[in-house]
Amino acid sequence: MPAPKRDISVDEVLPPAGHVNPIAARLARSKDPTDQATARILAKYLDELIPIPGTHFRIGLDPILALIPGVGDTVASGAGVIIMLDALRSGVPLPVLMRMGANMGINFIIGLVPGLGAAGSAFFKSNSRNLKLLTHWQRGNRDKVKRSTFRFFAGIIILITLAILMVVAAWAFYVWLIYKGFKYLTLGQTS
Repeated sequence: MPAPKRDISVDEVLPPAGHVNPIAARLARSKDPTDQATARILAKYLDELIPIPGTHFRIGLDPILALIPGVGDTVASGAGVIIMLDALRSGVPLPVLMRMGANMGINFIIGLVPGLGAAGSAFFKSNSRNLKLLTHWQRGNRDKVKRSTFRFFAGIIILITLAILMVVAAWAFYVWLIYKGFKYLTLGQTS
């Protein structure tokens, strides 16, 4: 028995209109530069995803990932770079971009401290700080949002360089820490 044929309109967008997320649809239609859906979603997931019962405090995936030495901080920082790419695309001035980079750097350095880094990351919330910097700049300069190809690509090169330097610094720190621990253990056994 042949299967019944379904008529599918070429103009129909799947999923059907009744199943579209209304928030995503509003953000997709918006021409307002402060509706940076990607930056908002990342900041929420990295810094504000899970409420702590009995408090008004929330943590995200950033401090949870920070519990995995080296790799977790690298992944969280890599996701945070996307917020900075939104800032570059919006044309934020260099001082704002530098403050955002400093927030990421501080969070990365805090995350290098084994154990305490996760707690520090939960309180510092660099991604939420960067989103706040981005939206404040955009609201005050809505008419001045520019897109500069040279500036965008120069910013991407700077961000990639910073990311590579942060990864190298993290691995160098952990190699040094392991070396010192091994040296301490071997000297302690010979005494």
